[in-house]
Amino acid sequence: MRRFLVVLAVLCAIPSAVLAQERWMTVLLDGRKVGSLRIDRQAEGDQVVTRQVLDFRMTRAKTPLALRTELRSTESTAGRPLGFYASTRMSTQENLATGEVRPDGTFQVANTVGGQSKINLLIWPTGATLAEGQRLVMKDHGFKPGTTYRLRNFDSVRQQVADVDVTVVGDDMVDMPDGARVRLHHIRQAIANAPDDRAVDVWVDDEGFIQRSLAPLLGFRLEMAACDAVCAQAPDQDIDMLRAAMVTSPRPMVLALRSVPVRYTISVRGSQPNPFINTDEQLVRPLGDGIYVVDVGFGMRHGDEPGPLPEDTAPNAWVQSADPDLVAFAKRVVGDAQTDLQKMRRLRSFLSDYIDAKGLDVGYASALETLQTRRGDCTEHAVLLTALARAVGIPARVVTGIVYAERMGGASRVFVPHAWTQAWIDHRWISFDSAQRRFDSTHIALGTGAGEPWRFFAAMNSLGNIRIERAIPGSNLIDLPGPSDAGAPVGGGRGAP
Repeated sequence: MRRFLVVLAVLCAIPSAVLAQERWMTVLLDGRKVGSLRIDRQAEGDQVVTRQVLDFRMTRAKTPLALRTELRSTESTAGRPLGFYASTRMSTQENLATGEVRPDGTFQVANTVGGQSKINLLIWPTGATLAEGQRLVMKDHGFKPGTTYRLRNFDSVRQQVADVDVTVVGDDMVDMPDGARVRLHHIRQAIANAPDDRAVDVWVDDEGFIQRSLAPLLGFRLEMAACDAVCAQAPDQDIDMLRAAMVTSPRPMVLALRSVPVRYTISVRGSQPNPFINTDEQLVRPLGDGIYVVDVGFGMRHGDEPGPLPEDTAPNAWVQSADPDLVAFAKRVVGDAQTDLQKMRRLRSFLSDYIDAKGLDVGYASALETLQTRRGDCTEHAVLLTALARAVGIPARVVTGIVYAERMGGASRVFVPHAWTQAWIDHRWISFDSAQRRFDSTHIALGTGAGEPWRFFAAMNSLGNIRIERAIPGSNLIDLPGPSDAGAPVGGGRGAP
């Protein structure tokens, strides 16, 4: 995939080293240089400030996309959190999160996304650590092979805690970019209850300096390795993340096929859990050994598909549905529409033309930023449409998945990463796609969320392991799923323009 916060999540899971001056690491994807990481640590009095700046470059259909994240933590010498700073740039605007401890022990937190700021108070999660605290915990447990423990890593971007299970693997001889061969402690870190194939491996010296790390990223091997500034800042190489995330179609999905229900047989490599979700438009059945049958577009309602959650109606930092300008815009577009279905159709239709600049250089923009710039791709369409729906009182959520493209980025007949909107109408979730103008049976859902970027990235993690084996139209099936309306045309007046 083409998104950056996956890399950020890996970075946040790596404890920072004790530094008296700047250190550098080169960043590689399958051996090709794509960026650099600079780490600075300063100790003054009883405080330690750790700063990490990650520059990451990739391409999407030959369009360069440069992304930057800066993390900064202020802690006591014993590792007690005192403040944090997180800056991410995935679009034309900087997204910023800052936190500072107050005399009563709570943190005053300010989040700025899409030019809109919000301040709130945070009760620090029990046992949660920042960079220096993570290093101290790691050093206190030592590097004896077989040692296991749990870290509670605080994510400054989301203001959430990740429970990380740590295992000391042993000592390895590691080849470094400068040609040296050094003995380092091999440590494996994995988010609690996550599949084994998503673990991060790091190699550190006796003081906790990270010298090398390896992590999976959408079928690639993401590597960071310590070297000097000249090495780390050497020219980057092009690598097309969009092309790498494509899934070959087993047949041409012609228009006639796309407009009727389709049954897919899909295989998933590795030990990944089921990457697909049940919705009111998609039914998933595991057959075992990583094989799944996915029925799309049969128009049935599943008993286990819940109604709207509070997050499906509330504004958040990325879906600013309470912003006065956005609310006024939504009301103008829906006009005199009487039903929620009519309102969604008008919003979808208007937005398809309103976002008139396809910005492949936009990583992930908020609804308010997209409203102002009118630039973006499928994620910007989905986030803004979701915000507009909520602004007029319709529960809505962002769906992450894949969709068929006859041609994309030089490839033909492929399924590509995609996002669209589902709205809660007449007691069921109905899909609307303003980027492609209509929802059809080639939309395969992997996850849903409230519109934050990390939900999108989490769903994309399985793409490098998916293979679509067969696609069969519903008219050729005997065991049609669903009640009496099974086999109804996709959209059928529900999700269509």
